[in-house]
Amino acid sequence: MRTICAGSVDKRIPVLVLFALFLWAGGGIAEDHIDTIKLDWAYYNPLSLVIKDKGLLDKEFKEDGVKIEWAQSLGSNKALELLRSKSVDFGSAAGAAALLGRANGNPIKAIYVYSNPEWTALVTKPDSGISRIQDLKGKRVAVTRGTDPHIFLLRALSSVGLTEKDIELVPLQHPDGKTALEKGSVDAWAGLDPYTAQLEVEKGYILFFRNKQWNSYGILNVRESFAKDHPELVRRVLAVYEQARLWTLDHQSEARQILAGDAKLTDAVAAKVWERTDFTNSAIGPIQRETIRASGDILKQSQVIDPGTDVDRVVADLIDPEFFPSRVVDK
Repeated sequence: MRTICAGSVDKRIPVLVLFALFLWAGGGIAEDHIDTIKLDWAYYNPLSLVIKDKGLLDKEFKEDGVKIEWAQSLGSNKALELLRSKSVDFGSAAGAAALLGRANGNPIKAIYVYSNPEWTALVTKPDSGISRIQDLKGKRVAVTRGTDPHIFLLRALSSVGLTEKDIELVPLQHPDGKTALEKGSVDAWAGLDPYTAQLEVEKGYILFFRNKQWNSYGILNVRESFAKDHPELVRRVLAVYEQARLWTLDHQSEARQILAGDAKLTDAVAAKVWERTDFTNSAIGPIQRETIRASGDILKQSQVIDPGTDVDRVVADLIDPEFFPSRVVDK
């Protein structure tokens, strides 16, 4: 909730005098006061779990009287919906999904890398007869539209001359896609960790196609208007994310246990997720930018976004270096 901060005044004072008093007292018109910051948490964003579990943001903003509210994101598409609806101020999404959101008019800024994961792969049962991308032709494939697994699937199909039209795409949220594969309702699934790791470790399912370079990084996004109106709050949130990232690097076992506990994973599954997740970089640099841009090309080719979209322009509008961690520290 936003409220205007102002003291009590005599209603008989003329409007112009009142305006002058505001200027004198605060150096300008009093800006909105934030009493709540809203963020998402997600199993695919382990840093969000660390921050939430340890109450790091609550401690950071306690003296300001600012409350922290959390909402779960089940996938990048849900995080982008929460951002668009202003249900959260900060949301976790894959870089390619953030680009898709921005191309479709979602006013967000990509400001931080919370992980470099290999979190998506194409998955099937051991006895499905599927062992390569070409085997998907005519098959039912579960996927969550607008997420990294969806874009990964499109790139995989394109690499062997196929398109989405060559398969029967079954749109399901990530956990539901896992369940559909288990029940035999689909032949394959464009999966996301930790659900992929559960099938791999506990049931021996096959990750028949992997390509780490096509996983487009875990990106923290902020609503553009929030960043414009409250840049210092954004810097403070990112400083806490950096604190959590550095703590995670130094306390791998404890951080992994937080993930296992929150997502109800066995130690073996959590370990599998962890070995595919890298927390060593948090800035959106040239490599991350190019990975995101390349995802835009396949989105155009597959007509998920308008073929006339200027991907370079969208990337430039999406990524905001003002809030990268080194600059946060400098300030």
